[in-house]
Amino acid sequence: MSTAEAVDTSPRVMARMAGVFYLLTILGGVFAQSFVSDRLVHLGDAAATATNILTHKGLFQWGFTIYLIEMMCQVTSTALFYLLLRPVSRSVALLAACVSLAGCTIKMLSRLFYIAPLSVLGGEQYLAVFTPEQVRALALLLFEVNDLGAGIALAFFGLSAILKGYLIVRSTFLPRSLGVLSLLAGVGLLTFLSPTFGHRMFSPVAAMGLLGAAAQILWLLIVGVNEPRWKEQAAAAESSIWK
Repeated sequence: MSTAEAVDTSPRVMARMAGVFYLLTILGGVFAQSFVSDRLVHLGDAAATATNILTHKGLFQWGFTIYLIEMMCQVTSTALFYLLLRPVSRSVALLAACVSLAGCTIKMLSRLFYIAPLSVLGGEQYLAVFTPEQVRALALLLFEVNDLGAGIALAFFGLSAILKGYLIVRSTFLPRSLGVLSLLAGVGLLTFLSPTFGHRMFSPVAAMGLLGAAAQILWLLIVGVNEPRWKEQAAAAESSIWK
């Protein structure tokens, strides 16, 4: 879809769709992490983690499903933000989308290590060569790899947020304050370039990220974009040799 074709689709509708999928991404991630993973997985206690998973197997599997739904929503919101912000700079919007999709890919692959302990703890015959303690330790190691992969993905999301913030600041159809919040959240997420440092800074980084996300979601759902200015900038982008 070219920018000219995107004009035929109401930018306000695109903005609200982006807001909906962004909201679903946040809600899915918070639910799966806070109400499933954090309750069942104790990284310092392999025995307790194994007991929790086997006792609440259905909840654990639902957590995995919600993680996948979260990523589907994030991929969709990434595409919608690309279409929404492309009139500002096609090349920067494309770069932001590609970096975000790279983060989504890493995070989705890391979720294989989230669900793998269920097979490890399943009591399969070929695992009898390991002692019960070794099986539980292996399951916990897989969870740690899952967390490491998710942390690496956050660094990619940080760069994408910085690029998106730059586009919003330069746009004429969204408040610059939303772009500034996105820039600050992105800088915070870049702390995960060092996973150890990122986990230490997680609480303030998460708070800043949720603040920026909440502001963007509310604005997109309630206000959307300034449609005349979006179309004006889209038309200017189409007529410019600098895409």
